[in-house]
Amino acid sequence: MSWKDTYQIWNNEKNLDADLKAQLDQLNGKDEQLEDAFYEPMSFGTAGMRGLLGPGINRMNIYTVRQATEGLAVFMDTLDQSVKERGVAIAFDSRHYSTEFAHTAAAVLGAHGIKSFVFESLRPTPELSFTVRHLHTYAGIMITASHNPKEYNGYKIYGEDGGQMPPKESDLITSYIRKVENMFTIKTVAESELLANGTMKIIGDDIDQDYLKAVQTVTINADLAKEQGKDMKLVYTPLHGTGQMLGEKALQNAGFTNYEIVPEQAIADGDFPTIKKPNPEDAAAFDLAIKLGKKVNADVLIATDPDADRLGTAVRLPNGEYQLLTGNQIASVMLHYILEAHKQAGDLPKNAAAVKSIVSTEFATKIAQSYGVEMINVLTGFKYIAEQIEHFEATGEHTYMFGFEESYGYLVKPFAHDKDAIQSLVLLAEVAAFYRSQGKTLYDGLQELFKEYGYFSEKTISNVYDGINGADEIKALMKKFREEAPTAFAGHQIVKTEDFSLQTETDAQGNVTKLALPTANVLKYILDDETWIAIRPSGTEPKLKFYIGTSAESKDAADQKVAEFEQALNDFSK
Repeated sequence: MSWKDTYQIWNNEKNLDADLKAQLDQLNGKDEQLEDAFYEPMSFGTAGMRGLLGPGINRMNIYTVRQATEGLAVFMDTLDQSVKERGVAIAFDSRHYSTEFAHTAAAVLGAHGIKSFVFESLRPTPELSFTVRHLHTYAGIMITASHNPKEYNGYKIYGEDGGQMPPKESDLITSYIRKVENMFTIKTVAESELLANGTMKIIGDDIDQDYLKAVQTVTINADLAKEQGKDMKLVYTPLHGTGQMLGEKALQNAGFTNYEIVPEQAIADGDFPTIKKPNPEDAAAFDLAIKLGKKVNADVLIATDPDADRLGTAVRLPNGEYQLLTGNQIASVMLHYILEAHKQAGDLPKNAAAVKSIVSTEFATKIAQSYGVEMINVLTGFKYIAEQIEHFEATGEHTYMFGFEESYGYLVKPFAHDKDAIQSLVLLAEVAAFYRSQGKTLYDGLQELFKEYGYFSEKTISNVYDGINGADEIKALMKKFREEAPTAFAGHQIVKTEDFSLQTETDAQGNVTKLALPTANVLKYILDDETWIAIRPSGTEPKLKFYIGTSAESKDAADQKVAEFEQALNDFSK
């Protein structure tokens, strides 16, 4: 069926949602936009689906949400009745239509007799992960597009361990989604009926209190936090998202009472009116926080993204200005604090381990190794960190200390099995308090670590390939890197090539060994100076991502090396 045929089906649908019908009418005659909206269904992977809002099978709307939920429900129909009774927890963030999508999902589940536990109002993604585990539901649904621009929304499915649904189950759900022949005829049940018969339950404060009680275990040195917390000035911004309510309470519970919330960004708003990108990786997202920070002479500025699973920070420099830290730097500082604090307390486990993605910094690895702590590398995606936690808990092989990805996601305590910016907010405040107790700032602390372990510098380059041809362009570039097989970048020889799609590691002499990690469309190169370069398509966006990680004896030298490797990658990609 062509995109035009699919478009006509939508255009002729008599009961099409009024808002979507109006948007569809506005697209009349705009064939390029219509083709992009109707040429193929939204991709549904292990991270769920994420895309532009609007009418069409390649857009986020109530019909694609119904279709995705129908896939989950049909899959659950194949399982025991007890699974359906355990049900599905549902949460949503501040984005446009998030509330409607969450309640639409509950209505589809209800038609299958599957219980749903729906939050009364917006909540962070990590609380959804916690809730799945806390209520022992079979699955969870989170309506969010994380840090994407306002035009986007998304849909994530979580498994019973609180991590994103594993590939095996996710693939089965995807197959059921694709079998839905007509998304306009998917059965739903009125919410009033579901509430009356107990198939749908609204949840809220009771879960919040249990989650916040768990967050209190994140604090390592409670006396330090309370002593410094009453004076240390902290500026926090939730960037118009879900973080404020629980973030403030978590800070207060830990003893951090001398904080300021950026008032303009405390309002939950899917338009994100004060920022172009609600992303703590983006320097512009900190503009208002920096303005307030200078006004109140804040020690540290912290931002969380709309669904509060990612966290960024800006630290005060000696000249009074503020500098953003990278996700790798934040993770390294936090890991060092965790390990040092437990070492000083005499309770650092002998089998302690940290977990990171293969595209995250080796700075943290060196820190872990200096404490005799093993660093375990996993594929990109926090579900793989969650899998390691499950393995540790099942075997006792390791004690989990910390997990992170370079993309500003961290998990301190495994009561949630996804990255958790509320936990990270509390821990980073404690780290800042620790350095403040020594008359230092977080910036000073980072410089000390660089002097001890070397100057590490990393960069992530995201090249966007929009539209119908985008996927083909990404495939072509990945094919080029594989078939033309570079042997050097910027004058440095490649000593090892890891191809995770083939699960092979090939050295410079052509010797091949097997990789232990699962298959993934990722290439990683290890160079003769211990620099590493990785290439992978994004799992949620039309992007090809390049990662560079290197180190040197000075910051300037490390940064210069990153620039040279970036140029070499650009040259090869042409």
